[in-house]
Formats: sequence, structure tokens, C-alpha cells
Amino acid sequence: MLISIGVVALNEEKYLPSLFNDLKNQTYPHEKIEIILIDGMSTDNTKKIMEEFKNNNDFYKITVLDNPKKIQSAGWNIVIKNFIADALVRIDAHSSIPKDFIEKNVRVLESGEFVSGGKRPNIIDDDTNYKKMLLEAESSMFGSGIAPFRNTSGKKYVKSMFHAMYKREVIEKVGFFNEKLLRTEDNEFHYRIRKCGFKLCYDDNIVSYQHTRNTLLKMIKQKKANGMWIALTSAVCPKCLNFYHYVPFIFLITLFISIISLFFTKYLFLLVFGSYMIVNLIMASFSIFRGKFNPYNLLLPFVFFILHISYGYGSLVGFLKIKSFLKKYDKED
Repeated sequence: MLISIGVVALNEEKYLPSLFNDLKNQTYPHEKIEIILIDGMSTDNTKKIMEEFKNNNDFYKITVLDNPKKIQSAGWNIVIKNFIADALVRIDAHSSIPKDFIEKNVRVLESGEFVSGGKRPNIIDDDTNYKKMLLEAESSMFGSGIAPFRNTSGKKYVKSMFHAMYKREVIEKVGFFNEKLLRTEDNEFHYRIRKCGFKLCYDDNIVSYQHTRNTLLKMIKQKKANGMWIALTSAVCPKCLNFYHYVPFIFLITLFISIISLFFTKYLFLLVFGSYMIVNLIMASFSIFRGKFNPYNLLLPFVFFILHISYGYGSLVGFLKIKSFLKKYDKED
């Protein structure tokens, strides 16, 4: 089976060398792997690194193409238009894959499945206590959600997944990514896959890793953007999202209402914020007292709260922008 690997990148000079090394170490026969690299008009050495990788390889084919629109969904559509293999796998530039990643995905597809994928733990690039704390916050179910692709065990069918591999017939039937969605485009794409009758097979034997943001500020920015696009996506494809996507927004609104109620009674605020802090402190305690003590983990209750508020605030901004977004959305149609 000939496999195409797509990598879409914008200013990823720091992570691409490591990812390309992962690709070189794949146990699946290199003569059966095509690689399509998409550069989003980077201002650093991203494209140069891509070209150097292209010129020093033993793969079936490597293609380097430009993405003038810069956004991820447009980049993936360029990959879809150009791949020639029997199946296509999407690999994020900000990630790492084990040497048997392609081999294990192919094994699932050859068993009769049409879409395969696995769990996606987070990793850090520097082994410092501060970044370990950020990793703990990102990896925690309380800190970053309960999406099945994060660490679910076993083999099952899911609604969405990270680094999925698709058989060609899936792509040909479903079409392209929605370029009007700057984020959550994979949720919407996977919804259309399921609507077309295909199943997404999750196998926890398949593992890939995503690098955690290096600073709390970058993590906050990421959560705010994620929250905003969850809200905007809900206006065009609510069925591609799950209830847990809205929990930070619900918490923010409930907390705001309880604060307003302080003019009349303190009990609602004590109930809302008190209940939240009990759960927060319990979840933080698991991290603080698990394994070797990390003093930065004492900040986790604060970090959890900031990340939840950031995500919820992003969703609030997104809901307020829905009218103008839909107007632009319909106009582009």
C-alpha cells in the first residue's frame, strides 16, 4: 500500500528537523511512502529545511509546495489535491511520531477499516520543572478536556482523532477541508466522514505526540483561540462538536451570574466557585503528589483556572461574533 504523508507548516523551523528525523526512522518501507510538505509562506527557515529534506531522502517521492493562504485548512486541501497514494495521513508539524506509526496505521487499514488513528499524549521539548508543570496542565483531564484521542485505552470507533490516516476512497467521497474554519476544521471534516457512512477506528496501539506550548502565555492564547472557534463552528456545524467543548463557556457564564448575585445573596457564588475550587484542588493534588515533587505544580490550581477562563472567554467572544461570521460565511458561498 502506497502511503502519502502530509505536513503543513508555518514558521516551524524549531520542530521540523525532529519530525523529519522521525519520518526517516519509519519502519514502513520508504519506497512506499510519498511525502507532501506545505509551507505557509514562512518567514523563517521552514521552507529551506523542507527543501534540504527533499534533496536527501530515500522515499518514493517528496514534494514541497506553497500555501499562499497560510491557514491550515487551505494547506491540507493542497495536500489532498496533490497526493497520489492509496491512503493519506495528516501529521502536524508541531508533533512527533514513533518509528512504527505508519506501519501500525497501515495494519489497521489493511484489516478493513477506512480511517485509522490513535492516542495523542503531549510532550515537552525541554525537561525543566516549569515546562513539566505546563505539560501536566495540558495532559490533565481537568486541564485540557476528555477528547478520546488524548489517552483512551482499547480499540473503538470515535467521532474525531488526531493524526488520522484516510483511505483514498474516503477523501474522494468527502472532499476538502472547510477553509472558512481556521480551527476545528478537523472536527467538521470528520463529521462529514461519519455522515458519509465511514467509521473512524481508534486503536491505542497507535501513538503520536504533540508538543505542549512553551509558556503559559502561549497556552492561554491557544485556549482562547480554540474556545472562539468552537463557538463559531457551532453556528455552522453544531453536530461536529461535543458537550465538553462548551463546558468552559458554561462555567464562565455561571461564575459571572453568581458574581452578579452577590448583590442579593452569597450562596450561589459559594456554591459555584466553591464547587469548582474543590474539584480544582483535588485534580491539582493528584498532580502535585504524584511522582517526584515539582514545586511549580503548586501553581496548577491557578493555571487550571486561567486556562478554563481563557477558553470560556474565547467562546464568549466567538458567540458574540457569530452574526458577522455567518454574514461573511454566506457571502463567500
